[in-house]
Amino acid sequence: MTELEIADRYTAFWNASTDEDQQRLAALTFVDGVEYHAPIGVLTGAQAMIGFRQEFTSHVPTARLVARRVPERHHDRMRFQWEIVVGDEESFATGTDVLELDRDGRISSVTSFLDRAPEGFEAAHH
Repeated sequence: MTELEIADRYTAFWNASTDEDQQRLAALTFVDGVEYHAPIGVLTGAQAMIGFRQEFTSHVPTARLVARRVPERHHDRMRFQWEIVVGDEESFATGTDVLELDRDGRISSVTSFLDRAPEGFEAAHH
């Protein structure tokens, strides 16, 4: 699987609008027991990531994740630089995720860094 295919699946997962789409995309995108390490905490499993996304979009319903540049890959790691946009393309936050991949291109671990946190977010407290 190419970097762009992996990034497209990852982005589609975060942007899925229905529970069915999120479940389907999670099965295609992540291994069982995927770990997600972010300033908000550590989540284990796709269900926890789905729950996080649902909670986030309940507060910011128009949020969409978009790639800021072409992802870079070496060996079993990939760097994915993203931006969350809301409304009419207003930038909410930017970050970089380091994805660990299995040999089929599914994601086994995500380490997420905020490059520019949303207004009012205090990363030191997380």
